[in-house]
Amino acid sequence: MTRIRAAMAAASVLLLASCGSGGGESKASDTGPTSVKVSVIPIVDVAPLYLGNQQGFFAEQGLKLQIQTAQGGAAIVSAVVSGQVDFGFSNYTSLIIARSKNLPLKVVAPGNASTGVQGKDFGGVVVKDGSPIKTAKDLTGKRVAVNTLNNINDTTVRASIRKAGGDPKNVKFTELAFPDMLAALDKGNVDAVQVVEPFLTTALKGGGRLVASNYVDTAPSLTIAGYFTSQKTASSKPNLVKRFSTAMQKSLRYANDNPDAVRKVLGTYTKIDPSVTAALKLPAYPTEVNSASLQTLEDLAVQDGLIKQAPDVKDLLP
Repeated sequence: MTRIRAAMAAASVLLLASCGSGGGESKASDTGPTSVKVSVIPIVDVAPLYLGNQQGFFAEQGLKLQIQTAQGGAAIVSAVVSGQVDFGFSNYTSLIIARSKNLPLKVVAPGNASTGVQGKDFGGVVVKDGSPIKTAKDLTGKRVAVNTLNNINDTTVRASIRKAGGDPKNVKFTELAFPDMLAALDKGNVDAVQVVEPFLTTALKGGGRLVASNYVDTAPSLTIAGYFTSQKTASSKPNLVKRFSTAMQKSLRYANDNPDAVRKVLGTYTKIDPSVTAALKLPAYPTEVNSASLQTLEDLAVQDGLIKQAPDVKDLLP
């Protein structure tokens, strides 16, 4: 597994491009585009946003993007609710939890989804080569690293364990940043890690072994994340929201149809090694939210004790 550590050093990543200051919406001039602040996590999932901006899809809608970056969904939700940014990107479990706390959020466009193919998804649970863990059932009683506790990744790992006939209540989840996970696995500090690209490809290239495609196990074509705004912005600036959503839809379609362009644009906002980029398993970029799988995430959030009562999905979706 020292190969994993070496590969990790080559691929430790996800440092960003464009940062901006907080503040509300602004306009350049009567004839110029509307400046729009968007907060995202700099990962493979948001490639359509950068690609659409590069292709001029937002400019076609009279929008000038100011892309800001954050470490996680909680910070992005806070920035959107406070009006520091106009739109944000987050996984749906974070949005469900936020909505259950009566935070006024509204999804305006899909983000990404599972490929739905076992062993060929952009996220999965990895163990060392030679580990006695063969399937998700064997994770019972083991230490599993996820990037954020009580969120979509430990939720879907629990779903994988249940599907395989194991007991997820006895799993010890540890919170680690994605760039730190493979070293922890190599040292034996954890027994398994739930990783997404590019860390999944890095782990497998370094000798790791995939034991579960947790997103695939949870629901068919599981919807993972989306772009959202505050309900205040949605009601007070409907035209702005419509233009952003239109541009995002076009960006998502373009990304789905042009995977090579997706791989190429990654180099503009991450530092993923080109040799890893070529082998990445890209997520799906749907133009519609899979409401059935979103309901599954809500049910799991209640079952796992993340929330006491699920909010109405209709309040969250467009």
